Amino acid sequence: MLNRPVSPSPARRRLLQTASASAALAALGAPLAVHAQAGPKIRIGYWPIAAGLPFYAAVELGYFKEAGLNVEPLKFAGAQQIMEGMLSDRADGSANGTGSANIAIGEIAAPGSFKIFCSNPSNAKHVLDEVIVPVGSTAKVMADLKGKRVGSGPGIQNVTLAKTVLERGGASGVTVVELPIGQHVAALAAGQLDGCYTLEPTGTIGRLNGTTRVLESGVIARYVLGDPMAPWFGGSASLTSAFIKKNPAEAKKFIAAYAKGVAYVRSKPDEARQYLKGYTAIEGPLTGEVPLAAYMLYDEFKPADVAHFQKFFDLFSEKGIFSSRLMVETMLYKG
Repeated sequence: MLNRPVSPSPARRRLLQTASASAALAALGAPLAVHAQAGPKIRIGYWPIAAGLPFYAAVELGYFKEAGLNVEPLKFAGAQQIMEGMLSDRADGSANGTGSANIAIGEIAAPGSFKIFCSNPSNAKHVLDEVIVPVGSTAKVMADLKGKRVGSGPGIQNVTLAKTVLERGGASGVTVVELPIGQHVAALAAGQLDGCYTLEPTGTIGRLNGTTRVLESGVIARYVLGDPMAPWFGGSASLTSAFIKKNPAEAKKFIAAYAKGVAYVRSKPDEARQYLKGYTAIEGPLTGEVPLAAYMLYDEFKPADVAHFQKFFDLFSEKGIFSSRLMVETMLYKG
């Protein structure tokens, strides 16, 4: 008797076809979703302020997934906690808006730990920082807060800057109270504080709900850098040097995808605003009112920009917050 090949059943044929298709896909390159899970998880810390918009947009628009990256956004209460998370290997990087001085303190504690690849300069035009007061306050200039209770965001960068701005603005004898920025408007409305040094979107929320008003914006450029239009590099996106060293290819892909988020915010700011929702306390039609910070990537820094950045760092050396002078140039990512 002749041995004839046995035809596979319909079910087995489907199974063989599926296996062949899978093998072909593997040969051509796996889908993005598979790539995204293949590499290391990239844990990026952020806190809920408007300056993190390029990161929020890059996540929501799928720029990281398109690059085959598995990025996990991690929400922290403040910039200091993000830095501590990076130092303790609970995070691999920070989104824009993370205090540059907070990152610097971590760098001084463990030299060579951080690389800044994008910063968000702000000033009187590109507003991030401001001092706000209750809508019914009689204060007209900074000096009118003399002897008052003024709130500040949490962490050494916020507190140091609040004290410096108030002091140089003529408001002596102020009691600075650390408070999460999400509570600033409520504390002012309740009469618990007389003013707050805060960051957007706080001022916009208070203005639109009729409880607070901006006393002065762009205060760091004016009182620390000496020019209302000078770039204050108060917040920065960074990666840990350990992550870059261990995953050089993924680090480059991540920065390139992040840069796409920056380009998107620059070219379509009104469209980009929608991605503040879910990451900050502002959503819906309110997103159209928030002033947006500017952004500067590592390869866009000019000598004058580095000099302004250095002047900001030097304030913390002068105040004894930094144990030694830290040079900004050593912390900038080189590509």
